[in-house]
Amino acid sequence: MAAGRSPPTFLLLGAAGGGKSLLVRRLRQLSAEEPAELGEPPATLPTVGTNLTDLRLPRKVTVRELGGCMGPIWPSYYGECSALLVSSSCIQLLSVLSAAPLASVPVLVLFNKIDLPCYMSLVEMKSLFRMQDIVSCATQPITMLETSARDGTGLAEVLQWLRSALKEAC
Repeated sequence: MAAGRSPPTFLLLGAAGGGKSLLVRRLRQLSAEEPAELGEPPATLPTVGTNLTDLRLPRKVTVRELGGCMGPIWPSYYGECSALLVSSSCIQLLSVLSAAPLASVPVLVLFNKIDLPCYMSLVEMKSLFRMQDIVSCATQPITMLETSARDGTGLAEVLQWLRSALKEAC
């Protein structure tokens, strides 16, 4: 990285209670130089404002988690975004996909909390969100992954996606 150049910023957006804070903590654990076992999930509090977390992919990136209550001001962060992770409702997803500053930013849609007994399958979620229609109309590349930040399912795939998005951001 050139002197004075800040690391790429990846935005993590989603509804309150979507598991964003735990997801970022788990990704930080897994992306450490010597990844630790995930173990029991730590307690988290709702994010008020924004949290910044640095990950090594192997280059440093900053994940900016925006609390769900900050939805109305999310657009003020789009200009600095190199990649976008969305754990969100369909309405929020459509809103961020249609934002001009995000027109070419790679997007990862996270279907989190698959460990819950009431969770729908990926096929059901894609159908419910009408993801085929969304992907066909979107200008940016969209990837969808099922995750559980609680038990670690899918987090290796999220890190792989982040590494790929980092290469595209350079």
